Amino acid sequence: MALDLLLSEYQLGSLTLKNRVVMAPMTRSRALKNIPNEMMAEYYRQRASAGLIIAEGTPPSPHGSGYPRIPGIYNEEQVTGWKTVTNAVHERNGHIFLQIMHTGRVGHLLNLPDGAHLVAPSAIPVNGKIFTSKGMIEMSTPKELTTGEVTDVIEDFVKGAENAMEANFDGIELHGANGYIIEQFLNPNTNHRNDQYGGNLKNRSRFVLEIAEKVSKAIGKDKVGIRFSPYGTNNDMPAYSDDEVEKTYAYLSEKLNEIGIAYIHISRPVDKTIQNIRSNFDNTIIQCGGLTASKAEKLLQDGTVDLTAFGRPYLANPDLVERFKSDAVLNEPDPATFYSPGEKGYIDYPMLEEV
Repeated sequence: MALDLLLSEYQLGSLTLKNRVVMAPMTRSRALKNIPNEMMAEYYRQRASAGLIIAEGTPPSPHGSGYPRIPGIYNEEQVTGWKTVTNAVHERNGHIFLQIMHTGRVGHLLNLPDGAHLVAPSAIPVNGKIFTSKGMIEMSTPKELTTGEVTDVIEDFVKGAENAMEANFDGIELHGANGYIIEQFLNPNTNHRNDQYGGNLKNRSRFVLEIAEKVSKAIGKDKVGIRFSPYGTNNDMPAYSDDEVEKTYAYLSEKLNEIGIAYIHISRPVDKTIQNIRSNFDNTIIQCGGLTASKAEKLLQDGTVDLTAFGRPYLANPDLVERFKSDAVLNEPDPATFYSPGEKGYIDYPMLEEV
Protein backbone atom coordinates (compact mmCIF):
# COMPACT_ATOMS: atom_id res chain seq x y z
CA MET A 1 0.00 0.00 0.00
CA ALA A 2 1.26 3.48 -0.88
CA LEU A 3 1.81 5.57 2.26
CA ASP A 4 0.67 8.87 0.78
CA LEU A 5 -1.05 10.23 3.90
CA LEU A 6 1.23 8.65 6.51
CA LEU A 7 4.25 10.35 4.96
CA SER A 8 2.51 13.67 4.29
CA GLU A 9 2.79 16.89 6.29
CA TYR A 10 0.25 17.72 8.99
CA GLN A 11 -0.55 20.95 10.81
CA LEU A 12 -0.76 20.44 14.57
CA GLY A 13 -1.56 23.84 16.04
CA SER A 14 1.32 26.09 15.06
CA LEU A 15 3.60 23.13 14.25
CA THR A 16 4.02 21.76 10.75
CA LEU A 17 4.81 18.07 11.19
CA LYS A 18 6.89 16.56 8.38
CA ASN A 19 4.82 13.35 8.45
CA ARG A 20 1.97 11.75 10.39
CA VAL A 21 4.18 9.27 12.20
CA VAL A 22 4.23 9.84 15.96
CA MET A 23 6.73 8.21 18.31
CA ALA A 24 4.64 7.10 21.28
CA PRO A 25 5.85 7.76 24.84
CA MET A 26 7.68 4.80 26.37
CA THR A 27 9.38 4.46 29.74
CA ARG A 28 13.01 3.34 29.30
CA SER A 29 14.43 3.88 32.84
CA ARG A 30 17.71 5.50 31.74
CA ALA A 31 17.55 8.65 33.89
CA LEU A 32 19.97 8.27 36.79
CA LYS A 33 18.78 10.20 39.86
CA ASN A 34 15.68 11.16 37.80
CA ILE A 35 17.76 13.54 35.64
CA PRO A 36 17.75 13.36 31.80
CA ASN A 37 21.22 12.83 30.33
CA GLU A 38 23.29 12.84 27.14
CA MET A 39 22.45 9.20 26.38
CA MET A 40 18.75 10.08 26.41
CA ALA A 41 19.46 13.04 24.12
CA GLU A 42 21.11 10.68 21.63
CA TYR A 43 18.16 8.27 21.83
CA TYR A 44 15.66 10.96 20.90
CA ARG A 45 18.00 12.58 18.36
CA GLN A 46 18.17 9.26 16.49
CA ARG A 47 14.37 9.23 16.23
CA ALA A 48 13.85 12.87 15.20
CA SER A 49 12.59 12.00 11.71
CA ALA A 50 9.21 11.27 13.31
CA GLY A 51 6.61 13.93 12.65
CA LEU A 52 6.20 14.19 16.42
CA ILE A 53 8.02 12.59 19.33
CA ILE A 54 6.14 12.27 22.61
CA ALA A 55 8.82 11.78 25.23
CA GLU A 56 8.46 9.22 27.99
CA GLY A 57 6.19 9.57 31.01
CA THR A 58 7.71 12.17 33.34
CA PRO A 59 6.43 12.96 36.85
CA PRO A 60 5.69 16.59 37.78
CA SER A 61 6.56 15.95 41.44
CA PRO A 62 8.60 13.50 43.54
CA HIS A 63 5.34 11.89 44.73
CA GLY A 64 4.55 10.76 41.18
CA SER A 65 7.85 8.93 40.58
CA GLY A 66 6.76 5.35 41.22
CA TYR A 67 9.29 3.65 38.91
CA PRO A 68 13.09 3.50 39.18
CA ARG A 69 15.28 5.75 36.99
CA ILE A 70 12.49 7.73 35.32
CA PRO A 71 13.15 11.41 34.50
CA GLY A 72 11.33 14.18 36.32
CA ILE A 73 10.29 17.73 35.42
CA TYR A 74 10.11 19.26 38.89
CA ASN A 75 13.56 20.80 39.48
CA GLU A 76 16.18 22.87 37.67
CA GLU A 77 18.60 19.99 37.12
CA GLN A 78 15.88 18.08 35.30
CA VAL A 79 14.92 21.11 33.20
CA THR A 80 18.57 21.57 32.23
CA GLY A 81 18.87 17.88 31.36
CA TRP A 82 15.75 18.00 29.21
CA LYS A 83 17.13 20.99 27.30
CA THR A 84 19.90 18.71 26.05
CA VAL A 85 17.20 16.38 24.70
CA THR A 86 15.01 19.03 23.08
CA ASN A 87 18.03 20.74 21.52
CA ALA A 88 19.13 17.43 19.98
CA VAL A 89 15.68 16.88 18.43
CA HIS A 90 15.28 20.45 17.22
CA GLU A 91 18.74 20.39 15.60
CA ARG A 92 17.36 17.65 13.35
CA ASN A 93 14.21 19.69 12.63
CA GLY A 94 12.07 17.45 14.79
CA HIS A 95 9.22 18.28 17.17
CA ILE A 96 8.89 16.91 20.68
CA PHE A 97 6.19 16.97 23.39
CA LEU A 98 6.73 15.82 26.97
CA GLN A 99 4.29 13.35 28.49
CA ILE A 100 3.57 14.41 32.07
CA MET A 101 2.84 11.29 34.09
CA HIS A 102 2.00 11.09 37.78
CA THR A 103 2.03 7.39 38.71
CA GLY A 104 -0.36 7.79 41.66
CA ARG A 105 -0.89 4.44 43.38
CA VAL A 106 1.47 2.65 40.96
CA GLY A 107 4.87 2.32 42.62
CA HIS A 108 6.84 1.60 45.74
CA LEU A 109 8.29 3.86 48.40
CA LEU A 110 11.78 2.54 47.56
CA ASN A 111 11.48 4.12 44.11
CA LEU A 112 10.49 7.56 45.40
CA PRO A 113 12.93 10.34 46.31
CA ASP A 114 13.53 10.94 50.02
CA GLY A 115 10.51 12.50 51.72
CA ALA A 116 8.04 11.62 48.95
CA HIS A 117 4.84 9.61 49.47
CA LEU A 118 2.84 7.33 47.21
CA VAL A 119 -0.53 9.09 46.79
CA ALA A 120 -3.82 8.33 45.04
CA PRO A 121 -7.49 9.35 44.97
CA SER A 122 -8.21 6.48 47.40
CA ALA A 123 -6.01 4.24 49.54
CA ILE A 124 -6.43 1.22 47.27
CA PRO A 125 -3.17 -0.62 46.49
CA VAL A 126 -2.28 -2.15 43.16
CA ASN A 127 -2.40 -5.94 43.18
CA GLY A 128 1.02 -6.59 41.72
CA LYS A 129 4.77 -6.27 42.10
CA ILE A 130 7.17 -3.60 40.88
CA PHE A 131 10.91 -3.54 40.34
CA THR A 132 12.93 -1.77 43.05
CA SER A 133 16.52 -1.63 44.29
CA LYS A 134 15.64 -4.73 46.33
CA GLY A 135 14.14 -6.63 43.42
CA MET A 136 10.46 -7.26 42.66
CA ILE A 137 8.27 -6.21 45.60
CA GLU A 138 4.52 -5.85 46.16
CA MET A 139 3.48 -2.27 45.50
CA SER A 140 3.03 0.07 48.47
CA THR A 141 -0.42 1.11 49.69
CA PRO A 142 -0.96 4.75 48.66
CA LYS A 143 -2.02 7.59 50.92
CA GLU A 144 -5.46 8.99 50.06
CA LEU A 145 -5.17 12.62 49.01
CA THR A 146 -7.09 15.20 50.98
CA THR A 147 -9.14 17.69 48.96
CA GLY A 148 -6.43 20.29 49.49
CA GLU A 149 -3.76 17.86 48.38
CA VAL A 150 -5.70 17.14 45.18
CA THR A 151 -5.43 20.85 44.42
CA ASP A 152 -1.69 20.63 45.07
CA VAL A 153 -1.33 17.78 42.58
CA ILE A 154 -3.21 19.81 39.96
CA GLU A 155 -0.77 22.67 40.52
CA ASP A 156 2.12 20.20 40.20
CA PHE A 157 0.89 19.39 36.68
CA VAL A 158 0.72 23.10 35.86
CA LYS A 159 4.24 23.72 37.15
CA GLY A 160 5.50 20.65 35.30
CA ALA A 161 4.03 22.01 32.06
CA GLU A 162 5.65 25.39 32.67
CA ASN A 163 8.97 23.66 33.34
CA ALA A 164 8.56 21.73 30.09
CA MET A 165 8.24 25.03 28.23
CA GLU A 166 11.39 26.26 29.98
CA ALA A 167 13.09 23.09 28.74
CA ASN A 168 12.07 24.02 25.16
CA PHE A 169 9.51 21.31 24.54
CA ASP A 170 6.99 22.08 21.78
CA GLY A 171 4.13 21.03 24.05
CA ILE A 172 3.02 18.50 26.66
CA GLU A 173 0.80 15.43 26.82
CA LEU A 174 -1.17 14.68 29.98
CA HIS A 175 -0.97 10.96 30.75
CA GLY A 176 -4.56 9.94 31.40
CA ALA A 177 -4.03 6.29 30.46
CA ASN A 178 -2.49 3.01 31.65
CA GLY A 179 -3.79 3.15 35.20
CA TYR A 180 -1.93 6.22 36.45
CA ILE A 181 -3.36 8.97 38.65
CA ILE A 182 -5.66 10.63 36.11
CA GLU A 183 -7.26 7.32 35.20
CA GLN A 184 -7.38 6.38 38.89
CA PHE A 185 -9.66 9.39 39.42
CA LEU A 186 -11.81 8.46 36.38
CA ASN A 187 -12.39 4.83 37.36
CA PRO A 188 -15.16 4.34 39.97
CA ASN A 189 -13.38 1.23 41.28
CA THR A 190 -10.21 3.13 42.19
CA ASN A 191 -11.93 6.37 43.20
CA HIS A 192 -14.05 5.98 46.34
CA ARG A 193 -13.97 9.66 47.27
CA ASN A 194 -16.99 11.52 48.64
CA ASP A 195 -15.82 15.08 47.91
CA GLN A 196 -16.13 17.03 44.63
CA TYR A 197 -13.54 14.73 42.98
CA GLY A 198 -15.45 11.48 43.49
CA GLY A 199 -18.84 9.85 43.15
CA ASN A 200 -20.61 10.57 39.88
CA LEU A 201 -19.05 10.75 36.43
CA LYS A 202 -18.73 14.55 36.39
CA ASN A 203 -17.02 14.63 39.78
CA ARG A 204 -14.59 11.87 38.81
CA SER A 205 -13.78 13.82 35.64
CA ARG A 206 -13.22 17.08 37.51
CA PHE A 207 -9.56 16.32 38.33
CA VAL A 208 -8.38 15.88 34.74
CA LEU A 209 -10.55 18.70 33.36
CA GLU A 210 -9.18 21.14 35.92
CA ILE A 211 -5.65 20.07 35.01
CA ALA A 212 -6.33 20.47 31.27
CA GLU A 213 -7.90 23.89 31.71
CA LYS A 214 -5.20 25.26 34.01
CA VAL A 215 -2.33 23.87 31.95
CA SER A 216 -3.91 25.29 28.77
CA LYS A 217 -4.12 28.73 30.36
CA ALA A 218 -0.52 28.47 31.59
CA ILE A 219 1.22 27.40 28.37
CA GLY A 220 -1.39 27.74 25.59
CA LYS A 221 -4.09 25.26 24.60
CA ASP A 222 -2.40 24.52 21.26
CA LYS A 223 0.51 23.03 23.23
CA VAL A 224 -1.59 20.55 25.23
CA GLY A 225 -2.62 16.99 24.39
CA ILE A 226 -3.90 14.09 26.47
CA ARG A 227 -3.66 10.32 26.28
CA PHE A 228 -6.49 7.95 27.22
CA SER A 229 -6.85 4.15 27.27
CA PRO A 230 -10.59 3.38 27.52
CA TYR A 231 -11.18 -0.22 28.59
CA GLY A 232 -7.50 -0.53 29.50
CA THR A 233 -6.58 -2.80 32.41
CA ASN A 234 -2.90 -1.90 32.82
CA ASN A 235 -1.63 -1.62 36.37
CA ASP A 236 -4.55 -3.55 37.86
CA MET A 237 -7.23 -1.15 36.63
CA PRO A 238 -10.58 -2.81 37.39
CA ALA A 239 -13.10 -2.96 34.57
CA TYR A 240 -16.40 -1.09 34.91
CA SER A 241 -19.55 -1.10 32.80
CA ASP A 242 -19.26 -0.48 29.07
CA ASP A 243 -22.06 2.07 29.30
CA GLU A 244 -20.21 4.06 31.97
CA VAL A 245 -16.95 3.88 30.00
CA GLU A 246 -18.60 5.26 26.87
CA LYS A 247 -20.37 8.02 28.79
CA THR A 248 -17.11 8.96 30.52
CA TYR A 249 -15.05 9.42 27.38
CA ALA A 250 -17.88 11.07 25.44
CA TYR A 251 -18.19 13.59 28.29
CA LEU A 252 -14.42 14.12 28.53
CA SER A 253 -14.02 14.67 24.79
CA GLU A 254 -16.87 17.18 24.79
CA LYS A 255 -15.36 19.16 27.68
CA LEU A 256 -11.82 18.97 26.31
CA ASN A 257 -13.16 20.29 23.02
CA GLU A 258 -14.56 23.28 24.89
CA ILE A 259 -11.16 23.87 26.50
CA GLY A 260 -9.65 23.61 23.01
CA ILE A 261 -6.64 21.35 23.58
CA ALA A 262 -4.59 20.30 20.54
CA TYR A 263 -5.19 16.57 20.53
CA ILE A 264 -6.55 13.43 22.13
CA HIS A 265 -4.26 10.40 21.90
CA ILE A 266 -6.09 7.08 22.25
CA SER A 267 -4.38 3.78 23.05
CA ARG A 268 -5.98 0.69 21.47
CA PRO A 269 -9.48 2.16 21.10
CA VAL A 270 -12.61 0.20 20.30
CA ASP A 271 -14.61 1.48 17.34
CA LYS A 272 -17.52 2.81 19.38
CA THR A 273 -15.27 4.81 21.71
CA ILE A 274 -13.26 6.45 18.97
CA GLN A 275 -16.48 7.33 17.12
CA ASN A 276 -17.86 8.97 20.26
CA ILE A 277 -14.66 10.94 20.75
CA ARG A 278 -14.46 11.92 17.08
CA SER A 279 -18.04 13.19 17.12
CA ASN A 280 -17.37 15.39 20.17
CA PHE A 281 -13.82 16.57 19.51
CA ASP A 282 -12.90 18.90 16.64
CA ASN A 283 -9.11 18.90 16.86
CA THR A 284 -6.49 16.23 16.22
CA ILE A 285 -6.98 12.57 17.17
CA ILE A 286 -4.00 10.22 17.45
CA GLN A 287 -4.38 6.43 17.57
CA CYS A 288 -1.76 4.07 18.98
CA GLY A 289 -1.50 0.34 19.53
CA GLY A 290 -0.38 -2.52 17.31
CA LEU A 291 -0.22 -0.47 14.11
CA THR A 292 1.77 -1.28 11.00
CA ALA A 293 2.46 1.28 8.28
CA SER A 294 -0.36 -0.10 6.12
CA LYS A 295 -2.85 -0.18 9.00
CA ALA A 296 -1.94 3.41 9.86
CA GLU A 297 -2.40 4.52 6.25
CA LYS A 298 -5.85 2.92 6.13
CA LEU A 299 -6.94 4.70 9.32
CA LEU A 300 -5.75 7.99 7.88
CA GLN A 301 -7.43 7.36 4.52
CA ASP A 302 -10.70 6.46 6.26
CA GLY A 303 -10.57 9.70 8.26
CA THR A 304 -10.80 7.77 11.51
CA VAL A 305 -7.77 9.58 12.95
CA ASP A 306 -5.36 12.35 11.98
CA LEU A 307 -2.03 11.01 13.27
CA THR A 308 -0.81 7.50 14.05
CA ALA A 309 1.57 6.57 16.87
CA PHE A 310 4.07 3.74 17.05
CA GLY A 311 5.62 2.44 20.26
CA ARG A 312 7.32 -0.94 20.08
CA PRO A 313 8.62 -0.45 16.48
CA TYR A 314 10.47 2.69 17.63
CA LEU A 315 12.38 0.79 20.31
CA ALA A 316 14.57 -0.99 17.75
CA ASN A 317 14.12 1.24 14.69
CA PRO A 318 15.33 4.79 15.27
CA ASP A 319 14.92 5.44 11.52
CA LEU A 320 11.39 4.03 11.39
CA VAL A 321 10.13 6.67 8.95
CA GLU A 322 12.96 5.91 6.52
CA ARG A 323 12.20 2.19 6.80
CA PHE A 324 8.53 2.87 6.05
CA LYS A 325 9.54 4.91 2.99
CA SER A 326 11.67 2.12 1.56
CA ASP A 327 9.54 -0.78 2.84
CA ALA A 328 12.61 -2.09 4.65
CA VAL A 329 12.64 -4.91 7.17
CA LEU A 330 12.31 -3.75 10.79
CA ASN A 331 14.78 -4.60 13.55
CA GLU A 332 13.31 -6.70 16.37
CA PRO A 333 13.57 -5.18 19.88
CA ASP A 334 15.28 -6.97 22.76
CA PRO A 335 12.86 -7.11 25.73
CA ALA A 336 15.71 -7.79 28.15
CA THR A 337 16.98 -4.24 27.59
CA PHE A 338 13.67 -2.33 27.69
CA TYR A 339 14.29 -0.97 31.21
CA SER A 340 17.92 -1.83 31.90
CA PRO A 341 20.50 0.93 32.44
CA GLY A 342 23.11 1.56 29.76
CA GLU A 343 23.41 1.89 26.00
CA LYS A 344 22.66 -1.71 25.05
CA GLY A 345 19.24 -2.02 23.49
CA TYR A 346 18.83 1.75 23.71
CA ILE A 347 21.03 3.69 21.30
CA ASP A 348 22.86 0.83 19.55
CA TYR A 349 20.23 -0.47 17.10
CA PRO A 350 21.52 -0.23 13.51
CA MET A 351 20.28 2.36 11.04
CA LEU A 352 19.48 1.36 7.46
CA GLU A 353 22.81 2.63 6.18
CA GLU A 354 24.58 0.42 8.71
CA VAL A 355 22.84 -2.79 7.67
